[in-house]
Amino acid sequence: MNCSGCSPIYPIEGQGTLYLRPVSPALLEALQTKGRRVEYSEKVLWFDFSDTQELLKRLEEIMGMEKTLSIALTVQLKSAAEGLFSDAEGDWISLSMQHSRIKHADIVSTILERQFSSYMQPIVNASEHIIGFEFLLRPGEHGRSFSSYELFEAARETGLHSFLDRTARITAIETSARHLPQGVKRFVNFLPSSIYNPEYCLTHTFEAIERLSLDPKDFVFEVVETEQIQHLSTLQHIFQVYRSNGMSVALDDVGAGYSTIDLMSRLEPDFVKIDRSLIDHCDQDRAKQQKILNIVQVSSQFGGRVLAEGIERIEEFDFCRSVGIELAQGYYFGKPAAHPPDGPYLGPSYRAAK
Repeated sequence: MNCSGCSPIYPIEGQGTLYLRPVSPALLEALQTKGRRVEYSEKVLWFDFSDTQELLKRLEEIMGMEKTLSIALTVQLKSAAEGLFSDAEGDWISLSMQHSRIKHADIVSTILERQFSSYMQPIVNASEHIIGFEFLLRPGEHGRSFSSYELFEAARETGLHSFLDRTARITAIETSARHLPQGVKRFVNFLPSSIYNPEYCLTHTFEAIERLSLDPKDFVFEVVETEQIQHLSTLQHIFQVYRSNGMSVALDDVGAGYSTIDLMSRLEPDFVKIDRSLIDHCDQDRAKQQKILNIVQVSSQFGGRVLAEGIERIEEFDFCRSVGIELAQGYYFGKPAAHPPDGPYLGPSYRAAK
């Protein structure tokens, strides 16, 4: 079983052919009444296009027909040089997905051309020494501006989120190889919804670590998910595959949204990252303090190391240390940057390795 988005994806050319299936007499009739040339066989309908704006208009017309006729169409786009359609299931996508890829062509180009980079935000221990970095997706030096949320939402809509998630992980791994010595932790995000078959979909990640002669024990892969996890067993399997390859796992944003204490206790991650909404002014809010204490207590039951995110004030850091939180991250220690900092925050092991 292959994962969606793991096969090669190519930019949309100005001229080509759009194939549609299944063949429907009602759809064929509706298309022909529009006065447009449409050809067909037992397997597919198809028509040529000469520019993307023309194609976009026709797709919008067909989407209306799809709704009226209550049929579910899949499509395949071929440039003028590529020729006939493929029978492979992985080469067919939904009509709405193809429409989104054309409509959001700029963002699709950003994804396909990898116009992004990995920035590093320091993670410190209780002594304020840097022990690792989280890798965060940012626009490339000469690429278009975007927010990570915008990029991943467009990737979901266009069916490219598996491709983007995998490419972002590999970019982070390659960036860490250029800038960090062995022994420094590298926290890398992943979307569980992009990993359909962990043994296959994570192969590229593991191969990149091996290719660059990096130590798997330096990597922590953390769940970042804005949607509720539908199948806990799937995420547990993903965790198992990471761990069986010598890496650690983390649960992000605990205490907010879908990352609940119950989910944390069922997954038992190696690292528990408390959401910044709980950390903000936690030194002044008893309700937040109690929630933080609950997370720390439950984490201690399975040996999870707790990390406080979003530290912006020394008072927040002092409270977190006082309740036994050993790791922290936030603007108080450093903003995401293209290069790791030099200076007194660097831990002894980091300086020695450099």
